[in-house]
Amino acid sequence: MKKIAIKFFSILIIFFSICIFISAQSEKIAIVLNVNGAISPASSEYIQRGIDLAVKQDAEFVVLHLDTPGGLDKSMRHIIKAILASPIPIVTYIGPRGARAASAGTFILYASHIAAMAPGTNLGAASPVSIGGGMPTPQQPDQTQEDGQEDEKKETPTMQTTLSKKATNDAIAYIRSLAQLRGRNVEFAEAAVQDAATLTASEAKQENVIDLVASNIDELLEKLNGYDVTVQDKNIQLNTENIRVEIIDPNWRIKLLAVITDPSVAYILLLIGIYGLFFEFANPGFVLPGVVGAIAILLALYALQTLPISYAGLGLILLGIAFMVAEVFMPSFGALGIGGVVAFIVGSILLMDTQIPAYQIAWPLIIAMALANMIFFFIVLNLAARARKRTIVSGQEELLDKIGETLEDISDTGQARIHGEIWTIQTTTPLKRGQAIRVIAVNGIILKVTPVKNS
Repeated sequence: MKKIAIKFFSILIIFFSICIFISAQSEKIAIVLNVNGAISPASSEYIQRGIDLAVKQDAEFVVLHLDTPGGLDKSMRHIIKAILASPIPIVTYIGPRGARAASAGTFILYASHIAAMAPGTNLGAASPVSIGGGMPTPQQPDQTQEDGQEDEKKETPTMQTTLSKKATNDAIAYIRSLAQLRGRNVEFAEAAVQDAATLTASEAKQENVIDLVASNIDELLEKLNGYDVTVQDKNIQLNTENIRVEIIDPNWRIKLLAVITDPSVAYILLLIGIYGLFFEFANPGFVLPGVVGAIAILLALYALQTLPISYAGLGLILLGIAFMVAEVFMPSFGALGIGGVVAFIVGSILLMDTQIPAYQIAWPLIIAMALANMIFFFIVLNLAARARKRTIVSGQEELLDKIGETLEDISDTGQARIHGEIWTIQTTTPLKRGQAIRVIAVNGIILKVTPVKNS
């Protein structure tokens, strides 16, 4: 009887396990990724990781809840590659009301399997200057002069015009290929790049630019029920009945990447790193400035390598700081100092090799850092240099009776910090690291000391 009961409970446990497994497998999931702000390396990694996670969870589809003014071309193309390679449908939804899919957002919308917008939203204005890379805006055809004669100088082709045409034609070909792939309006796609054309949600639906107009995510899911979509040459019919919506938020790594890839933050980290290392090299043994400087400069370099920076601008910033340091130790009646400030400001302006407003360093920040550099190098370091000169001129007698601190355990000869400088000392009494000492004699560059008695 006991064996029969054990077998019965074993079968019951197996039955319930199978039921739970089947119910878990039959649960439908829709992954939602919220993307707000400029398309950046952080948002690119967030979307790619979100799609990979949705595939692993066997989600029905992914919704990119998008509101963007545009962003970097490199990041946009990484996102589009992830969308085109996805084995599950990607639905790009421009919302909520008042949102937009300008520039890079238009490309992403065209690349998606299903494109949807909320009422009161818009898309378009996808000129190359808006999607990154720092390319200049396409130039307009030469205007004729009032007397009907064309200006011969304006007809001369320039490198800027050539780069503009290359960027524009490349962007046109790219968005046309996406429009043809998804069966969407090719003419508007080209106009959005060539003429910065825009459309509202209702107009985009009428012009066959998008597939659906929905007020919110819930309405979008209702309209997607039974919708047929082709994914990697396979026809899929979406079923959104009783579907569970799971919102995936960026993890700590992506949040950190979003912070440090802000041009202003990367700019400040770079300067903190330079100052920290300078302090450490000027005053060996402090440790903290060196640690902070090394961490800051590594974060700055990591951020800058993901951003469209101008190495000429970065070089001018470093040259400007070097000139200001040289002004302190080799006075040139302001020539090096003024040149350093000018080089620093020009380098800061040129640092970001793009015309996208979201990726420009703010003028107030540039001016503030330039003033901070002037104050730091022309006042603080100048005072330090004068103090050093006074110490040398005053002679060795000034060191007598000065109080210092040992830097190591010493039995005979060792190192100590005295008067803000590191000296070699001799003692007849064993000393411990960090012990207070007093100078009793000076023998060339060696100081004789005695421990300070605690009162």
